[in-house]
Amino acid sequence: QVQLVESGGGLVQPGGSLRLSCAASGSIFSINAMGMGWYRQAPGKQRDLVATITSGGSTNYADSVKGRFTVSRDNAKNTMYLQMNSLKPENTAVYYCKSNLGLLDWWGQGTQVTVSS
Repeated sequence: QVQLVESGGGLVQPGGSLRLSCAASGSIFSINAMGMGWYRQAPGKQRDLVATITSGGSTNYADSVKGRFTVSRDNAKNTMYLQMNSLKPENTAVYYCKSNLGLLDWWGQGTQVTVSS
């Protein structure tokens, strides 16, 4: 009973910044208890993990984005964020929001991020 909707993607110049949002709807108790994360998938490539955040706020990042991306969550707003700085063309992909509760997983539909000059 969880629905995820991503927003904030778009076209940005190399070196620029974007902030993605993932809005969750459903049981407040369930949302607050969920682990959440961001994944991305470029054309012709597999979907890879970008960053995760637990219900308690602990974070983990792919090595390629450490120091440039920051994941956070605001449980009062039922929203997870991904602040992306110093963007590179190789960061171009569809970014997906994911949540999990026990053995159950939910995915958003994705938001396109294009980094190009």
